[in-house]
Amino acid sequence: MSTQPLLQRTAAKRIALPVKVEPKVAFANERTFLSWLHFTVVLGGLAVGLLNFGDKVGRISAAMFSFVAMAVMVYALYTFHWRAASIRKGGRGPYDDRVGPTILCVALLIAIVVNFVLRFTEGASP
Repeated sequence: MSTQPLLQRTAAKRIALPVKVEPKVAFANERTFLSWLHFTVVLGGLAVGLLNFGDKVGRISAAMFSFVAMAVMVYALYTFHWRAASIRKGGRGPYDDRVGPTILCVALLIAIVVNFVLRFTEGASP
């Protein structure tokens, strides 16, 4: 009989196995991208409506909402390509981004607050 244990451990040796990425991960990436683009179309439609039917304050707000919509488009495109490249390379993730949506929400909040401030100060002045 041998005195060695049945299962032996190797000295901190890691075995590299290929990571299989399911197709639903790529489809989820596309679905998220299309969802961001849907938001930009709605925000752009709001900006066009303010631009066409608004006064001076409406045009200022339309410019700010257009800027935020274009920033969201660029962010969505960058994130889509970054995630797609990571998925193609077989990366294990994480694929989330905590900073980008926060910055975009703050920019949208600033645009809305400026719109309200301009609208209420315009009505208050004689």
